[in-house]
Amino acid sequence: MLADVKALIFDLDGTLYVSNDLGRAINDSACGYLAELKGLEITAAERLIRETRKRLSAASGTDTTLSRACMELGVDIRELHRRFAAEIDPFRYLRVDGRVVELLKMLGERYTLYIYTNNNRSLSERVMTAIGVAGLFRKVYTIEDSWRPKPDRQALDGILAGIGARPEECLFVGDRYDVDLRLPAALGSAVFLATTPEELLNLINLTREENA
Repeated sequence: MLADVKALIFDLDGTLYVSNDLGRAINDSACGYLAELKGLEITAAERLIRETRKRLSAASGTDTTLSRACMELGVDIRELHRRFAAEIDPFRYLRVDGRVVELLKMLGERYTLYIYTNNNRSLSERVMTAIGVAGLFRKVYTIEDSWRPKPDRQALDGILAGIGARPEECLFVGDRYDVDLRLPAALGSAVFLATTPEELLNLINLTREENA
């Protein structure tokens, strides 16, 4: 599986950490912006986003991200992320998991590590600092690099070009198959689904098997 892999490309939120409270804070911020934009009560905005995600998912047969749903509802994605950056303090919700830090350090001895996230740069940097992984990645690709949220072929092609690697030379790691992994897998990349820290830690066993 990893014989040709040179680069490991990690999703950030929900992959390198799990925090329902931070997820709710992000969703609440989006609902607040939509409510302001549409002149709605917060509960109505929340229901509208939820129903839009459900409708888009049913139409596509795949999970729909918060960003996609907000864009469908006429939200300016740049303003949405400006608000995320201004309103959300990840240090309130996140702590360092030494196991994840050590995993990334070990993987970094053999592979080049990257982040590819739908989050913005400011919030992503603070998240990485809060969980103790800042500085462990060659480059962090965020929504601000293209303003095209995952999954998106054009954005992904740009990232592969920036890395300088063919799809089969990359392993993508994420917590949502439809969002993080389906497109890379279709292009020939190896993928690894991790929805909990314990599942993420199993990545080291996969690399050890490859080196055995």
